Amino acid sequence: MTRALDKRWQTIALALAAGALAGCSALDTGRKVIEDTELLRKGPRQAPQQTITSFSPALRCMDSLFYTYGVRDVGVLVEDLTDHTKKVNAGSKDILISAISQMTIRSKAVKLVVYGSDSGNLIGLLRESQRKHPYTVLPEFDIKGSISQLDENIARRQTDAGFSFSNKFSAGASKSASTNMLAVDLSVLSTNDLSVVPGVTSRNSVVIFKDGAGVDGEAQIKKFGINFNLSLAQSEGQTQALRTLLELAAIELLGKLTKVPYWTCLGSNAKDSSVKTEISDWFSSMLTDRSDLVRYFQNQMRVRGLYRGAVDGTPTAELADAIAEYRARLGLQKNFKVDLEFFTAYLNAKHPDPVAFMAPRANAATRPPSASPAPAAGSPVAAPASAPGQAASPLNLTVTSPEAGSTFRRGDPIALNIGANRDAHVYCYLQDENRQVVRFFPNRFQRDSLVKAGATLALPGSTRFQLFANKKGIDETIACFAAERDVMAELSQSIAGADFEPISGKSLDAIRGAFKQVTNSAFAEGYFQVRIR
Repeated sequence: MTRALDKRWQTIALALAAGALAGCSALDTGRKVIEDTELLRKGPRQAPQQTITSFSPALRCMDSLFYTYGVRDVGVLVEDLTDHTKKVNAGSKDILISAISQMTIRSKAVKLVVYGSDSGNLIGLLRESQRKHPYTVLPEFDIKGSISQLDENIARRQTDAGFSFSNKFSAGASKSASTNMLAVDLSVLSTNDLSVVPGVTSRNSVVIFKDGAGVDGEAQIKKFGINFNLSLAQSEGQTQALRTLLELAAIELLGKLTKVPYWTCLGSNAKDSSVKTEISDWFSSMLTDRSDLVRYFQNQMRVRGLYRGAVDGTPTAELADAIAEYRARLGLQKNFKVDLEFFTAYLNAKHPDPVAFMAPRANAATRPPSASPAPAAGSPVAAPASAPGQAASPLNLTVTSPEAGSTFRRGDPIALNIGANRDAHVYCYLQDENRQVVRFFPNRFQRDSLVKAGATLALPGSTRFQLFANKKGIDETIACFAAERDVMAELSQSIAGADFEPISGKSLDAIRGAFKQVTNSAFAEGYFQVRIR
C-alpha cells in the first residue's frame, strides 16, 4: 500500500514538473527587456524600420556611386582595429577589408593596403620598402579606430522557478533576457602627417537583444532616422553585429571621404534632417577654400562630359558654361551660380553612367578654358567669357627623360618629361621586367590627366611615388597615350585598371588598341625605352 502510494505521488510530481517546464513561456522576462530596449532604440521618436540581413546591397550600391561620380585611385591603408573591450573575439580588420572590397568590384575606386597597428612607424616602413618595387606607392589615407564600447546587460531580467518532491526528485526552469550595446569608432587620417581628415569619422553603435541562455535574437542600428533590424545566429550574434557595424562604417567613411551621396545606399534621402546637415557641412567646408569647391565641380563636370579644362581649382568660362547647362538639367535656373541649392540637387540627382555623357560638345574642342576673375561668395565659378580658338594641328605627344639618354643603372630612379602640342589628356603605362603592365599616370596623387599645350608634365615630380629601373637588368617600356578629352570612363576596367596595380593579361598593344577604339583613332602616342646596364 505504501509503495503504491509513493508511486502515485511520483507520477503526480512528474506531471507537475512537466507542466512547469512547458509553462516557461509564462516566465516572460523577454517582454520587459524588450520594452526597455525599445526605449533605447527609439530615442525621442519612433524611427522607420528596415529589416536587413547585411549591408551587402548597400556596398554594391556604393560601388555604383563611385563609378557614377568618377571616383578612382583612392589609396587607403587599413590598420589593425583594436578591441578596447577585450571581449569581442573577431577579425575586425578582415571584416572591414572584405566590406571595402565589395564596394570596388566595378569601380576599382579604392586600392587597399594592409598594415599592422604601429602607425608611428608607418610612413618610415613604406619609404624603406620603396626600392623593392619598380614603383612605390604611399597611400593617401589611413583608416584607424577600435571597438570602443561593449556595455553588457544595460537592460536585464531573469526569472527562475523550481519544484522539489522529497529528496528523490526536483525540477526547475529559468528564463532570461538582456540587452547589450556594441560600438565602433573609426576615423580617416592623412598619411602625409597622420592628421585626422576633418569630418571623415564614423561613430555607430548597435543594440543587441539576447533572449534565453546564450541565444542572440536580434540587433538594431539607427542611422539617418532609420532603424536597421537584423536577426542574429545563436552562436555568432555578437560577431555578426560587429560585421554589420563595420560594413556601415565602411560606407560612411568612404562616402564622406569621396563626397558621394552614400545615404541613398542606406535608404535615406535629402528630406532627412541629418542628410541636410551633412550636405550643408560639406558645402561649408569646401566654401572655406573656394578652390576646393571649384575643383570638385571641375571633376564632376568633366565626368559628365561638359568640361575639358584642368582640375586645378581655378574658375574658367568653360566651367561656368558647364555649370549653367547642368543646372538646367536639374530643373534649376540656368546660370553659373554654385550654391547650396545646386550642390544639394546635384548630390541627390540620379546621374547616368559617365559614358553616357562622353560625346564631344559642340565647340568644346575649339575653345580652351580661360582664366576669369575670382567669383563672389556663394558663386565660385567665373562668368562666361569668350576665348580664342585653338589651332587644328595634329595632336603630338613627346615622352623624354631629363637625364642624358635613356640608359639607367639597376635601381636608379627614373624621371620623365611629357609634353603635347595641344591641350590633351594623357595616360601613361609601364611594361616592367616581368612584362606586366601598370598604369602610373593619372594616379591618386595626380588625378588630373590634362596636360596643357606647351607645358611639361614632370613625372614623378614632387608627388609621392617613384619609378625605379629594375634590378634584373631587363629593359622596360613606358607608353603614354593622349586624347583631346578625358576617356578614362570609356575604357573598360580591364584596360584602365587601378593605379600602380598590374593589369592582368594585357599588353601595351592591347592598351593601344583600346585607346584607338574609344577615340576613333584620334589619339597620339609616345614611347620611352628604359635601357638598363
